[in-house]
Amino acid sequence: MKISILCFDCSDNAAGRADLLARLLRPEYDVEVVGPVFRRGIWSPISDGLVKYRTVPGSRYPGFIRTLPGLVRLADGDLLYASMPRPTSYGVALLARLARRRPLLLDIDDWELGFFYRSGWWGRLGRLLNLGNPNGLAWTWLIERLTGRAQAITVASGFLRKRFGGLLIPHVRDTDAWRPDRYGREAGRARLGMRGESVVMFLGTPRAHKGIDDLAEAMRILSRPDVVLAMIGCAPESAAGRRLATLGVNVRLVPEIPFAEAPIYLAAADVVAIPQRRGPETIGQVPAKLFDAMALGRPIVSTRVSMIPEILEGCGLLVEPGDPGGLARGLADLLDDPAEAAALGQRARERCVERYSYAAASRLLLPLIEQLLA
Repeated sequence: MKISILCFDCSDNAAGRADLLARLLRPEYDVEVVGPVFRRGIWSPISDGLVKYRTVPGSRYPGFIRTLPGLVRLADGDLLYASMPRPTSYGVALLARLARRRPLLLDIDDWELGFFYRSGWWGRLGRLLNLGNPNGLAWTWLIERLTGRAQAITVASGFLRKRFGGLLIPHVRDTDAWRPDRYGREAGRARLGMRGESVVMFLGTPRAHKGIDDLAEAMRILSRPDVVLAMIGCAPESAAGRRLATLGVNVRLVPEIPFAEAPIYLAAADVVAIPQRRGPETIGQVPAKLFDAMALGRPIVSTRVSMIPEILEGCGLLVEPGDPGGLARGLADLLDDPAEAAALGQRARERCVERYSYAAASRLLLPLIEQLLA
């Protein structure tokens, strides 16, 4: 049986969830990810060849209309699995189902409209009028009204389950491959050019809602020459990289890395910081990098946003979002108590194996897919 996973932009970090679903299902099915690329090539962290991608160049309307028939033809699986309720993924899947009468499953891992609502009324109005963007506010709002047309829905957080219903499939990791005993500290520290310093690490795309400014301010408050902030996924020449480089913080900036190399860097972290802010774009979001750190048994400091408190209960340190002082104290607590940090990391690893592993997700997702294919 073949599954076509529809991704709304294969060249951006939006492809992360589609790629995760593909890797999760590859052992049981023939899986392809189908979607447009609006930038240059497949998003680099996932372009390792393990997942097959079938793509077409993306463009704005009206040019994108000519692209739609090609996308519909590529979505030829026995099951259509649309990643996110966006026009260029779920919208294409709806058209493909009309053409081939295939079962349609929709996955929602973010509240997509929240990303448009974060900028207030004037910003929202500007985005509403941007009709040339195939995934703009107007078209995304319209496609969200059609979520009930999917035969089943999977979601990545409790907020999304309350809003859309469906089966909760969190972001998960291959905990058999991502084992702490496979990755020593020295390889990652060598890549970072570390000597004897402690490492506070942020792994992921550096965006404002992920709290990178709060983290930079927390490091400035901490003001310890023996502690380095390692930003993995932040190119030095990017706007975020240039801003961080001028903050007077002892920082290492590493551009996007292949997903397979993430454990090498994570193993070098003394503490992993995930300082998610609270806002329309994060109330339904659970950072995927939370599970990276848990799988590798790294101690985590994060914030009380969305499902993070539930996930890290008893196995992570939580502070209030948007509070750099509280974040600095949390980082200091774990840096100054390595035994407690190690114990938190071990409990996080155990929690990840139990609830957020490929095996745990497969026990939930595979019966649903078998039911749809039948």
